[in-house]
Parts: sequence; structure tokens; C-alpha cells
Amino acid sequence: MNQEIVSVDLGSNSFRVLKYDCKNHQIISEYNEVVGMADGLVDTGLISKEAQERVVRAILHSVEVINYDPSKAVCVTTAAMRKASNNKEVLKYFKDKTNIEFEIIDGFEEARLTLLAVQYALKREKIDSKKFILLDIGGGSTEIIVNTNNSYEAHSFDFGIVTMTQKYLKYHDLHNDLDSRKKQIQEFLSSLKIDLNDYSFVATAGTPTTIAAIKLGQDFFSYDRNIVNGSIVNLEDLEYSLNIFKNSSKEEIAKLVGRGRVEFIEVGIFIYKAIFEVLNKKESIVLDDGLREGVAINYCLNKCKN
Repeated sequence: MNQEIVSVDLGSNSFRVLKYDCKNHQIISEYNEVVGMADGLVDTGLISKEAQERVVRAILHSVEVINYDPSKAVCVTTAAMRKASNNKEVLKYFKDKTNIEFEIIDGFEEARLTLLAVQYALKREKIDSKKFILLDIGGGSTEIIVNTNNSYEAHSFDFGIVTMTQKYLKYHDLHNDLDSRKKQIQEFLSSLKIDLNDYSFVATAGTPTTIAAIKLGQDFFSYDRNIVNGSIVNLEDLEYSLNIFKNSSKEEIAKLVGRGRVEFIEVGIFIYKAIFEVLNKKESIVLDDGLREGVAINYCLNKCKN
């Protein structure tokens, strides 16, 4: 029985591939690329032809780099594809061009799989994983998951770094919208009737890992997930990063965060900061593990059952 699985996560901005060892629950190799799939989606409701071509090129390049059979990979796609009115044609185009078949998953399945990855990651990092609130800031949606021992409650909120950046070009509008989003999140948390003080704050995805990397003296080219995993980010780190971005050129910011993410990183930090405020937390644990790891682990666990 083959112990290796390749999982693919096609998000609103990022394309992420993982080759995973099911037997030892270890990452063999990975591939990441910014594809900007949600570019223009807010205005048109469509995945543009240019974005489709970027995804096709990224898939073909990842096959070369990681050496996998795309027809056998377990592939999911999320908020941007959920929203796009041309999603069926787009997925057929990807299949015709690359032999890769994506499943559009809803926000709750996205949350479940991301939580699975984070539970494994917390155990690996030897961090208490009984009670925590998980934030996953995506390009087109933001998931908040409250994990209490062996049960969880999740909510997928209809905003992310790409869609919010495209929708609000003026900070005034952005912050007004964030205030209303904070109220929605507060309502969700209040409905659970939990004491937030009992829960640690865990964050995954590009914005938290970027802030952690900057704090640790890394940039996009020297990024090391093993050092970032389990690190702590606090509100001062967010302010420090915002100051760097405000006083840096686009080229300097690209070196820190990678091309294709420069225009979104500030909005990502504002979203991250808003969640800090809602939770009334001073710090969060940062993990690189997310949806693609969860897809791989989920496949491995199901394979073991059969």
C-alpha cells in the first residue's frame, strides 16, 4: 500500500501542494505559489481567464517540482470557487488542462479539516490542545473554530484578505466594515456561552505566519516553517509589522511577504488585530499547518480505517 498522499489547496490567493507520509505523519515536500484566483471576483462574480491560466501554470509547475500524478492527488478549493458563478466551467478547464480534479468544499468542511491539521500540529509542538480558539484568515473567507476537548463549534465568515482589499479601498470603509464583522464574531462566541479566558488563541494561514516570520528575522526567501511553528505573536508585533510596511517600498515589502501578497498584507493584519480585540487576547500561537495538511491527514486516517 502506498503510504504517500499529495493534497492540494487552491485558495482565493494561494495555491498550496503537499506530499505527505501517511505512516509517519510527516511532510515529504511542499509547493506554494500565489495565483490570485480571486482577482476581480468582487466586481465580476467570475474567475477571470488570466487567473485560470495562472492556476494551470502553477499546477503544471508543481507537478514538475514535487513529482506527483495530478489525477491521484486529493484536491480541494474554497471561498473564491464557492462564490464564482463560472466555477463549473473553470473546474472542467483545470481537469482538461492538467488532469487535476478539485472538490469545492464548504466553510464548515474547510474548518473541520483545518482544525484537524492544527490539532496534530499542537501535539507535535507539545502545546496543550484541549481548549483553543483557532483563527484561519483566508483570501475569501475567515474561519473561527472553538475547540473544547473533543468537540468543536465552527463558523465561516464571508470576508477575507483579498475580497476585503478589493471591496474597500479607503481605510475608513474598511474599519467600519471590520467593526460590523467584529460584532458578528462576538455574537457567534456569545452564543457558545464559554469563558474566553479558558481558551488559548491559535492562528494559521499567511498573515499570522508572515508576522511571526518578520518577528523571527525571516523574510519570504528565508522562511522556515519549523521555526515559525509554535511561535508567539502579540499585538506589538502587529503594530511593528504595520510600521515596517508603511515605511517600505513595494519591492522591500515583496521581499518580506512574497509577490502577489503585498497589497493584501495590511488588510490581513487589520483582520488579525480585530480578532485579538474580540477575544481580548494579548498573544496568539502561530502555526503554518492548515487546510492542505488537514486534507492529507484526513485521507490518511480514512485510508487506515478501510
